Amino acid sequence: MRKTFLMAMFAALTLCLGLHAADSEAKSAFVSIGGGPTGGTFNYFANGISIYAPKHIEGLRMSSEGSGGSVENVRRVHSGDFDFGISYAVDIGLGAEGKLPKDDKVYDKVRCIGYLYGAPAQLVVRANSDYQSAMDLKGKRVAVGNAGSGAATSAERFFRHVGVWDDFKPQFLGYSAAASAFQDGKIDAFWVLVGYPNASVIEAATQTKIRLIDVGVDAEKTGFYDAYAYAPTTIPADTYPGQEKDCRTFQDSTLLTTRADVDDDIVYNITKTIWSEKGLENMRQAHGAAREMSVENNFKNASRPLAKGAARFWEEKGKEIPPELTPVD
Repeated sequence: MRKTFLMAMFAALTLCLGLHAADSEAKSAFVSIGGGPTGGTFNYFANGISIYAPKHIEGLRMSSEGSGGSVENVRRVHSGDFDFGISYAVDIGLGAEGKLPKDDKVYDKVRCIGYLYGAPAQLVVRANSDYQSAMDLKGKRVAVGNAGSGAATSAERFFRHVGVWDDFKPQFLGYSAAASAFQDGKIDAFWVLVGYPNASVIEAATQTKIRLIDVGVDAEKTGFYDAYAYAPTTIPADTYPGQEKDCRTFQDSTLLTTRADVDDDIVYNITKTIWSEKGLENMRQAHGAAREMSVENNFKNASRPLAKGAARFWEEKGKEIPPELTPVD
């Protein structure tokens, strides 16, 4: 009898210890988030999330990883290189359909978490130049962003659509490098797809008087909005030094993403932490573009289903999830 009792106690103790070990293991996790090139808004957001979330989630460690930007993050989140990533809605949607530029592979494991900010296209030229339209850049040297970035991909889509891409010299430079090349007279214009004000555009404007081309006018005239899911927007006057007029342009929506098989509880806790009142305040301190982050803007313009953990959070906040965004395995 005593032997049976001791065996039962031993089994119970072993089970108890096992459960505690499992709990401890479940609370510990290391995850990565793909940001973007130096000088880009993606980096500010990825750094802000990776620093803040672990401070408020027990056992979580998180690293911010540099990358080419939106398109690269779609690929690497899908493949498992990154657990989280920042990408544009258009790239996420086209990636899931196998329609990224020169890449017919399907990247359908990416899941959306929440809306970060709108990223307007900004085409910067010298204030004293004769360029009034994107069409005027035929034969010119234009920096379009790092190869594989959302900026470069959007630039190719736009300039191809308006019939200029094959007639100018695209330079695949990141934002900071583009600003330096612009100041040195090595390029005639540069393109960013990013929240405003952008540090690289400000950098360029400190030594050279700049002007923004109204690419929104070109987009409207050529039916660009019918071809792609970009939205018209306006960059207000005085956003940059010497910018005297509003600039009509178009924008993509920037989203925080994850992969379908990332632990639901980790996704839930990160979403809950970042979209808390203090979390949003922290993000706005990290970058001014985070002024658009809110519970009200939740997952707007998401182009793929939500992650299960994110959906749980948004439903707790009373947000209805439409059928096309309902989580799937």
